[in-house]
Amino acid sequence: MSLRNLQVETHRRLTSLASRRTFLANCTTGVGALWLAAQGHASDARGSAGDVSAPSLSVHPSNQPAKVKRIIFLHMIGAPSQLELFDYKPELQKYDGKECPAEFLEGERFAFIQGVPRMLGPQYPFAQHGQSGAWVSDRLPHLAQHTDDLCFIKTMQTDQFNHGPAQLMVHTGQPRIGYPSIGSWVTWGLGSDNADLPGFIVLLSGGRLPRVGKALWSNGFLPSVYQGVQCRSKGPPVLNLLNPEGESRSDRRVLLNTLKTLNEASYAEFGDPETLTRIDQYELAFRMQMAAPEAMDISQESSSVQQAYGAEPGVESFANNCLLARRLAERGVRFIQLYDWGWDTHGSNESESLSIGLSRKCKQVDQPIAALLADLKQRGMFEDTLVVWSGEFGRTSMRENRGGAEMRFMGRDHNPKVFTLWMAGAGVKSGFTLGETDPLGYTAASHPVHLRDFHATLLHLLGMDHTKLTFAFQGLTQKLTGVKPATVIREILA
Repeated sequence: MSLRNLQVETHRRLTSLASRRTFLANCTTGVGALWLAAQGHASDARGSAGDVSAPSLSVHPSNQPAKVKRIIFLHMIGAPSQLELFDYKPELQKYDGKECPAEFLEGERFAFIQGVPRMLGPQYPFAQHGQSGAWVSDRLPHLAQHTDDLCFIKTMQTDQFNHGPAQLMVHTGQPRIGYPSIGSWVTWGLGSDNADLPGFIVLLSGGRLPRVGKALWSNGFLPSVYQGVQCRSKGPPVLNLLNPEGESRSDRRVLLNTLKTLNEASYAEFGDPETLTRIDQYELAFRMQMAAPEAMDISQESSSVQQAYGAEPGVESFANNCLLARRLAERGVRFIQLYDWGWDTHGSNESESLSIGLSRKCKQVDQPIAALLADLKQRGMFEDTLVVWSGEFGRTSMRENRGGAEMRFMGRDHNPKVFTLWMAGAGVKSGFTLGETDPLGYTAASHPVHLRDFHATLLHLLGMDHTKLTFAFQGLTQKLTGVKPATVIREILA
């Protein structure tokens, strides 16, 4: 018997064992919820909070309509120094080379500093730009032209001073592996606007994974259908997406119908909710075979657009990923996450030093980010798209001092007390800055903003209340913002 005949016969036999009517009678909630999630309708088909038997859409509206339909999150992995990019501190230059004040060190824990380090002044010239007069260093000349579109928060704070836990804090709200990322919470809450593409897509550049890897776009305890889908900017966008040689799309459809029947029978017998996720993911992959290659093909863009971004088809780069992000946003992808590795510029070696490594990374991202902002505005997408730029923590006002080797290590140590994050686009004020650091740029002098508040604000802009977007897990009512109080940052809302 041929493979195709075997598939058809297996499908016939299984259908006789578990009829469509029987299957729907046994799990109507799960199937209906799955359909709702795929369609992106605003309905709560979940029943009680945390009913994982129905991986579904669960919209929890806030007190105002959603101002944001989609988010493009740009994370500079390694934590760029705010003191060399956006937080201009001329007073710090006066203290360059002098011993660090004792009050900066008493009772504090650092990643590398030992003994008494010396202060480190700004390494690059700054200038004011636009009507807002925002200070930006000369490392970002293209982005500096868009300061009137940016909403800066200069006093972001986190609980972690090591890269891995701090990156998890930014993207999951917790410093430990096993919690859902922002993109997973958002797509669980809102569904997708495009049934042929994932609602949460991840793009990488810089040559390697982030320190904690795929945990940054994990679904955690949410149904696995909400995990971020990592796509590539070089070669096939998703590995194993194409059919094997010699197999047609119609053959693949017959095979998937048989596999779906097997999974339906398994769910009817065992009730494992991940079986429904498996069905949905196979179907999504089948649809993606048509939609993903087209969406990820930047060669379809005009030469002028490619040049504006600095993109090169067929090359893995941050520039390509920025252009891909715009294409995916156009096609209704809800949450697009870009990670760019290489910003951990301690100065422990010449190629990654503060003076060389940071300049190199800025040159790689400056033009593409500026082009992305201009492109979104030109296409009218600024009205419902939010762009976020951030690292995982800030940098100290003093040099590293590893065992007294302060002259060799010219970089700055990790600083969870303060870092700069900016947003642009829908729902936030343009040409606005919230918060100010002390004269030496080490701590918040006004308006400290914790990552929990940032997370609450993102959900608010998407039309969700962070106190109501919850999931019952391990005896707790889990939230993106965790158990500690979180407040929407209303000062930045447009």
